[in-house]
Amino acid sequence: MLLLCLPACQATLAQPRQLDEYSWEGVERIVAVGDIHGDYDNFMEALRLAGLVNRRGRWSGGTAHLVQTGDIPDRGPDTRKIMDSIDKLAEQAEDDGGRVHRLIGNHEAMNLYGDLRYVTDEEFEAFKGRNSQALLDRYFELVMEDLQKNTPEAYAELSENYREEWEAEHPPGFVEHQQAWNPAWNPDGEYARRTLELKTAVKINGIVFVHGGISDLYAHMSLESLTKQAREGLANFDHDNPGLVEDECGPLWYRGLASGAPVASPELVTSILERLSAQRIVIGHTPTPGVIWPRYDARVLQIDTGISTAYGGNPAYLEITGEGFSAGYPEGKLPLPRSDAERLAYLDAVIAMDPNNSALKSFRERLTAPEEPAAQAVEGGSEEAAARSADEAPQAHGAESGEAEQPPDAEVKTCQKKAPIESAAAL
Repeated sequence: MLLLCLPACQATLAQPRQLDEYSWEGVERIVAVGDIHGDYDNFMEALRLAGLVNRRGRWSGGTAHLVQTGDIPDRGPDTRKIMDSIDKLAEQAEDDGGRVHRLIGNHEAMNLYGDLRYVTDEEFEAFKGRNSQALLDRYFELVMEDLQKNTPEAYAELSENYREEWEAEHPPGFVEHQQAWNPAWNPDGEYARRTLELKTAVKINGIVFVHGGISDLYAHMSLESLTKQAREGLANFDHDNPGLVEDECGPLWYRGLASGAPVASPELVTSILERLSAQRIVIGHTPTPGVIWPRYDARVLQIDTGISTAYGGNPAYLEITGEGFSAGYPEGKLPLPRSDAERLAYLDAVIAMDPNNSALKSFRERLTAPEEPAAQAVEGGSEEAAARSADEAPQAHGAESGEAEQPPDAEVKTCQKKAPIESAAAL
């Protein structure tokens, strides 16, 4: 198998240099990790596999750059623990000459503007204090007062057990969670403030890292502008005009580079990369069944492997050095193929390392099924991946199981300003 290499395939790169707040070059080693979704143990396992932390969970990666592409919150119990840990790692890494780049994902955004459909009871529990019930009682009183004053008809129609129904979606810890996360509740909230300091995308050694992807509608913008729009939209969220933070074509939600509709054509990918002045783009958000997956002849790399136990529990990481690109798994590392034609052999090698992962075998069957159009095959091809794509989140609050993960009232069918691209890009 040929090794996917950086442009010069240099054994060592030049001295690291920060070009601006969003761009670096000459970084000798980059490690990228996808969506974590509240699973601290598997996140730390991925970092240990990559040699970035020691047994005590302290930074041991030296001058490496770690990129976490967003979606730390929701679905699992450890959001708060992970966020506190990764901030400590960022300090330790910088002391050693390394960096930690944590990006904004759609689930960070959702927590900021109050979409708590996928916050688990355990996450609320992490914010619970001795006054939680009193705070919750007072909040319920305010909700009732507002309802009675402004919508008396709706107030009169409340069921006898409405309080019980309301508490199912507002458990103890809810008020403290919102005070920490939601700028509308508390502009100085700890996790709101820390999230609003994050970037939407960064570029390292000519590679763009982003949560969902960058569509043609946003490729003309600088990484600074993308981050500025996201921060402003989240700090002053307008439900009637959410802008970039809920745009299906925006960097937090876009799936077109990962087989989601509207599927980007190879020509469109080329155009997007040219406008970004980048060779490749690394994305999370859209899951695979446990494999770091290259697309478009490895110009797009998917790294959301379902690290969280809630959706497969597949710790993995992407490694980029002067020698090339590799995928790290619990059983070892594999070089990434540099062309689509080489991917099946790579996938077979991953399956051989993880023979009990039936989702990977199902994925392979989908890839090799001639009767199934490429655009129809969800990259992941598994119950876990399908559940992720449909957001069938256990213990979700405010949504029925199976509700699609997408911005509310999303209607965008294409990210093209003109005619949509109909061609089905290769998986």
